[in-house]
Amino acid sequence: MDKAIRMGVAGVGRIGKMHAEIISRKIPGLDLVAVADVNEGAADSVSKEFGVDARTVQELISSPDIDAIAICTSTDTHVDLIEACAAAGKAIFCEKPISLNIEAVDRALLQVEAAGVPFMVGFNRRFDPSHKSVRDAVREGRVGDTHLARITSRDPGPPPIEYIKVSGGIFLDMMIHDFDMAAYTVGSPIVEVYAKGDVRVDPAIGEAGDIDTAVVVLTHADGTLTTIDNSREAKYGYDQRVEVFGSEGMAVSDNPMMHTGFTMNAEGTQATPLPYFFLERYTNSYLHEWEAFRDYLQSGGVSPVTAQEARAPIAVALAAKESFATGLPVKVKQLV
Repeated sequence: MDKAIRMGVAGVGRIGKMHAEIISRKIPGLDLVAVADVNEGAADSVSKEFGVDARTVQELISSPDIDAIAICTSTDTHVDLIEACAAAGKAIFCEKPISLNIEAVDRALLQVEAAGVPFMVGFNRRFDPSHKSVRDAVREGRVGDTHLARITSRDPGPPPIEYIKVSGGIFLDMMIHDFDMAAYTVGSPIVEVYAKGDVRVDPAIGEAGDIDTAVVVLTHADGTLTTIDNSREAKYGYDQRVEVFGSEGMAVSDNPMMHTGFTMNAEGTQATPLPYFFLERYTNSYLHEWEAFRDYLQSGGVSPVTAQEARAPIAVALAAKESFATGLPVKVKQLV
């Protein structure tokens, strides 16, 4: 495409509104045409803020003046919208996960393949410069043969209980990013999962059928072992770290601070806190994600996050849920 790519955004809650702002104001070559939401008031508000149309989701899909659609609605609507967009010949950007059901994922991906439309899933952490530097170091052989990887993801506070109830649980909602990051940085698919977890933050999370603290050990096809730890509450801020260790060294993505200023005196060293929200921590990753989507549509080639890469973390998350329930390691191939 030589001209601007005309975009529609379906779903303008917190994440959808952020995507709409990036498309509208920060990515040359993308043109926000319209937004839609089941909450008409939200759609009207966002449309006025960015000077675009408010339409229904069905109108976005059928509109001839829209080339691509960002699906930012609730997870349970993703498959139906992917299938409808594919049938209409629209390019698709879909927030993670595609679905909580692997059969539904496969059905949607078959429709995308049959339609031949561009497709990308929003695993934004792949586009974070710090995390990408770890992946690049591994690919370039600077850590040698990979042996171990460690990923920490801890939120500053848990989401509302009503969200917990419909999220699919910590493995599908929160740790799914880390499953993707493990395969991405190590460069080898995950073949086995062993998961442990508990309720350590809020008993209400347990009453809602979920856990808030989890550790997972992953075995990769090349023999690398990855450990992931998640917590729904870290009082000190949004804690996101990645490390890959190998025969020649290690590569690390550490937490960025809010700024680099600090104070030293007789009482010790006082530094600025961590970012407190994922939108603050991953601002650059979202920008780079949309640049990658634009370049993909303009130049063709392989999707920045392929269908298989979008599917794999869901299979791993389902294996983690099974492992947690049974107390046993689970082979991912049983679910692939």
